[in-house]
Amino acid sequence: MLKIKSSAQWIMSCRRRLPVQWMTAAQQRCLSSLPMNTIVLFVPQQEAWVVERMGRFHRILEPGLNILIPFLDRIRYVQSLKEIVINVPEQSAVSLDNVTLQIDGVLYLRILDPYKASYGVEDPEYAVTQLAQTTMRSELGKLTLDKVFRERESLNANIVDAINQASDFWGIRCLRYEIKDIHVPPRVKESMQMQVEAERKKRAMVLESEGTRESAINVAEGNKQAQILASEAEKAEQINKAAGEANAILAKAKARGEALRVLSEALMEQNGNAAASLTIAEQYVSAFSKLAQESNTILLPSNTGNITSMVTQALSIYGTLTKPSPQKSHSPALSDSDRIQPLDPEDPDSTYGRARSLGE
Repeated sequence: MLKIKSSAQWIMSCRRRLPVQWMTAAQQRCLSSLPMNTIVLFVPQQEAWVVERMGRFHRILEPGLNILIPFLDRIRYVQSLKEIVINVPEQSAVSLDNVTLQIDGVLYLRILDPYKASYGVEDPEYAVTQLAQTTMRSELGKLTLDKVFRERESLNANIVDAINQASDFWGIRCLRYEIKDIHVPPRVKESMQMQVEAERKKRAMVLESEGTRESAINVAEGNKQAQILASEAEKAEQINKAAGEANAILAKAKARGEALRVLSEALMEQNGNAAASLTIAEQYVSAFSKLAQESNTILLPSNTGNITSMVTQALSIYGTLTKPSPQKSHSPALSDSDRIQPLDPEDPDSTYGRARSLGE
């Protein structure tokens, strides 16, 4: 009874000294008294009771009905097989680029071997928490500040792997680790904010330059298409103009040919040569009269004062043009009416006489 009383007094003294949330897991288990050996025991689900017989490990009670020997068997440890959530306290760590960070996290673990969790370490939860803090500081020292924010998931996975390598001897399995908050110094936060703003301005300028580039390309493409269409239109216009001029020349040639044919037929008729001679003489005289009206410089024959000689010269040119070629000896002989009559200056009915009277 004295021993039980002293234990109860020690428990009450623990309660008076520290708040419950500040105590370790071992102290909290101390506050919650262990089950007593009542010979017949009922173990709850997802719990493992470690039994010692005469101070040595005897067995682990499974959930359900269990029977112990009084005075010899004692329940030494009670281990929960449920998933345990532990808040890792905030701590300072230095990154690879010498930035001091304040970081905390949440640890999820489960006891797999109650024997190792009871006899392998004094306080499993406290040991795992300290291991998580040291591992987190070690992993943060391998990364720069930018990678800490970018590679958060890989950082959590590395911490879990490092914890599991050491906690296998304690019968504990770390399921996952999550970083809650990362606090940076105020100056670093300001520089990060400036960097973010600079990145945003850079992206805005890049987008604006790309828009200007696309706009210039579109304008150049439009000008190119416009020039191509204009050149094609000009080409079509020139083709149409050339076709029109060709058609006009062809039409003029056909008309002139038709006129020459009609003229030749008229010359073949009676007195046709006389009419042609008169027309040539009139055109010759008219041409000299137009030159006198339009220009101050006139090219005249040597005998400009003699109209009769001018008409005679024009008629002689016509006579030369109308002489038959010696190569065409096989042509039929002209009739008396179609031959050019000799010019008689004294005959008023001849072409020369009419031209003379016209000049006088």
